This record gives sequence, C-alpha cells and structure tokens, in this order.
Amino acid sequence: MKLRFPHQTDSQDVITSQLFDQDSFYQKFLKDVANCQRELIIECPFMTGRRVGYLLPALEKLAHRGCRIVVNTKHPDEQEDYLRNEAITALSLLKKAGVIVLFTGGHHRKLAILDRQILYEGSLNILSQNDSCEIMRRINSSLMSQQMVEFLGIKRFMPNGEVPML
Repeated sequence: MKLRFPHQTDSQDVITSQLFDQDSFYQKFLKDVANCQRELIIECPFMTGRRVGYLLPALEKLAHRGCRIVVNTKHPDEQEDYLRNEAITALSLLKKAGVIVLFTGGHHRKLAILDRQILYEGSLNILSQNDSCEIMRRINSSLMSQQMVEFLGIKRFMPNGEVPML
C-alpha cells in the first residue's frame, strides 16, 4: 500500500507499508534484521526466554558485525511472577549478546526501527509473542523512522544524551 501526503513535494511523499500478522511477521522481520547495518531499536514491554532465544542468533550476528542493538522494555519488577522470571531470563540472554537494555515504567509500546529506515509498529510483542492474534505494520520511510526515534526520546537514556547512527 502506498500513501501520498499532498502537502509534501519531495521524494518522501510516498510511503510504502505492509501488514503482517503473528504468522507472517517474524519471517519478514528476520530478513530485515539480517540486512540491518548500523542500528536496531526494539520497544517491547514483555520478554520471554523462548522468544528471545528464537531471535538470539540473528541478534548475535548483528552485534558481531558491530551493529548497535537497543531494547526498551518494562522492568521485570513491574511484572507478575511468571513474566518476571521470563523477563530476567530474557534480559540475561540479551545482555550476554551485547544488547543495550533500557527500562521505561508503564511501558506498553510495540515497535522496531532498523537503520532508521524501516519502522514496524503494531500490537505484536516482538520479544514475547506466543499465542495471540496480532498485527504489525512495516513502513519503509527514513522520515517516519526518524520521527519515531525522536518521539520516543531514547537519547535521554543514552551516554552523552545521543543516539547517533553508527
């Protein structure tokens, strides 16, 4: 699907998007992760060892290539017993892989930004999805990706207040 914004006249006025459900999301997401060059940002309130373990080989390859990976999530102390234990397991796996983990109180956003070019947003918990009906929209737009990075205010949690592209 292509959306046109009549008030814009530059090459950014056409935005390409695709919709995915819980069955089709991970195949496309993992292809995008494999092509990621500099930065992957994931916001997801819940994490499980099983789902993080599924994504871990792809994340480790990114980290090995020098790609910065940032995960913003809910602190384990904000979660029920079962999910708290799952989050602790997942955090251990992510930190061991070199992922930068940030915590936001009351977190409930589900999105990913790859190289500030591809934006996924929707209802799917990327790091915990198991057995639910979900939707994710993939938007290929540097403008919308950068807008989201700025909206999230992630830079306030980073060293020197910066989130530069690597």
